[in-house]
Amino acid sequence: MVGIRPGTSLGAMSNVLRVGLLGCGNVGGALVSLLVEDAERIAIRTGIPLELASVAVRSQSRERDVPIPPGALTTDAAAVVADPTVDVVVEVIGGIEPARSLILAALKSGKPVVTANKELLANCGAELFEAAESAGVDLLFEAAVAGGIPLIRPLRESLAGERISRVMGIVNGTTNFILTKMSEDGASYHDALAEAQSLGFAERDPTADVEGYDAAAKAAILANVAFGARVVAGDVYREGIAGVSEADIAMAHKLGYAIKLLAIVEHNEAKDDLPETVAVRVHPAMLPINHPLASVRDSFNAVFVEGAAVGDLMFLGRGAGGMPTASAVLGDLLDAAHNLRAGGAGRTVTLRRTAIRPVDDLRSAYYLELEVADRPGVLHAVSGVLGEHQVSIRLMEQESLDDGPVSNRRARLVFVTHPAFERDVQACLGELRHLDVVHLVGGILRVVGA
Repeated sequence: MVGIRPGTSLGAMSNVLRVGLLGCGNVGGALVSLLVEDAERIAIRTGIPLELASVAVRSQSRERDVPIPPGALTTDAAAVVADPTVDVVVEVIGGIEPARSLILAALKSGKPVVTANKELLANCGAELFEAAESAGVDLLFEAAVAGGIPLIRPLRESLAGERISRVMGIVNGTTNFILTKMSEDGASYHDALAEAQSLGFAERDPTADVEGYDAAAKAAILANVAFGARVVAGDVYREGIAGVSEADIAMAHKLGYAIKLLAIVEHNEAKDDLPETVAVRVHPAMLPINHPLASVRDSFNAVFVEGAAVGDLMFLGRGAGGMPTASAVLGDLLDAAHNLRAGGAGRTVTLRRTAIRPVDDLRSAYYLELEVADRPGVLHAVSGVLGEHQVSIRLMEQESLDDGPVSNRRARLVFVTHPAFERDVQACLGELRHLDVVHLVGGILRVVGA
């Protein structure tokens, strides 16, 4: 690449690459600002002059406080993709359709595509990756998993030869903000959610975040990239955070843990008569307070990678927001432009069918909270049920819940178990729910990273 002398204007440069942008919402608007306002700096630093050729939106009448070039705005996304003067297509519409059809059309015409569309990649990734490979062009998606954090590129390129065993992370800023408020301020779940909504961290309908759907989509993409496993969002075991109580948070802190919503993807190599498998799950979990992920606060994201040779790595940063996400999109855009000029594409994602390990076959330590009758023999009865199902106790806490008549007193029993199979723990809980001395089976959390 020929260097560009400082002070050279963008207009004087040759080989300008023209960008077609599909969508101009929070991320698209931020990208417009970067491309237009920082155009000369980007060109001087990278040697790749970019020009925003077209911006496809649903409505041209909506007021937008971003510097869209005159004449660039259109409502015809298909025309942007088909425009022979557009070199690279950026998709930030979201959703499955029309994004899927537009991206496939762009790839088929030989145009690299940059997308931040986690829902599309988590459900149709294999089709899109195969289309990109067949066309010999890039499909890049750094912004789809952790916003502005450079994560996909290191996994796909720098760690391509690494034997990664597990990728585990906080990939949803909304839930991390809520859990931080519950932990640090003593807020209830509903109050913390309301604050997240008032600050713009949570949507009016927060289901995708708090029920784990957003994180599950990202977990599927991580399994694609880290292990080359053909995983879609529906394969991911998912639990949300609505069941996490203030009492769970307080007890976790007392025991030396923090509660986080984690996306966890694990790889088990074929061994003896056992096939290769991947486990992909999203759920709230207790982490030892000294684990690097335990200290990640507010709306930040962080991803912890465990490799055989490299050891442990952690990526931390803003996982959402217009500018951080647009920064990741811009990085992909420059990669795609560079590869297009060089006449090729970067490393592609190749997926193979890999068995998904059922959640019942997973082993973990557990936090269990029970409300029981406060009388002699109760602990013996409860521990007997745990023992029958091969669930052994590592530590226990007991506290009285009231000072009423002896016959009506209640107590809280809290257990942290040694690692046990999910199926055994669930069978144990089923029997405890029918035990006459157990009034309530409360918080149930997996303990990870111990």
